[in-house]
Amino acid sequence: MKIHGFTLIELMVALVVLLLLSTIAYANLGSFVIKSRRIEAQVALLELMQEQERHFSRHRSYVAFAAGAADPDAQRFKWFSGDAPGASAYELRGQACPGAEITHCIELLAIPGTTRVNASFADIECGTLSLDSTGRHGASGVGTKCWP
Repeated sequence: MKIHGFTLIELMVALVVLLLLSTIAYANLGSFVIKSRRIEAQVALLELMQEQERHFSRHRSYVAFAAGAADPDAQRFKWFSGDAPGASAYELRGQACPGAEITHCIELLAIPGTTRVNASFADIECGTLSLDSTGRHGASGVGTKCWP
């Protein structure tokens, strides 16, 4: 009579292979989440720039804004990247471009993981994303593929 089954060694090898595959899948999932949140912030910056340009065409000035702004014009602009502040990965701000007046140039910033949005989110590769009214975009991180 022959007994069929697996040896303990065979089961351990299968378990190790399964563990390695799940580790690789988990690492890729984390990268995918960061990239999708980054794209969400880029879309939010582009939409905000369109709103700023519409305001500029009517009033000949851009509007600086941030979370908790008291100015009614500044309160019109969304300061978080997602559907709600707690679910957003980036806090959005608008300020005058370095060395320029707000009447001539605005720089929009998407800052990852602040206390006003999801503080646990971090984008080490790209850091803070920026877009200004001259069309320049950038990132404070070390990554080179932060904008498409």
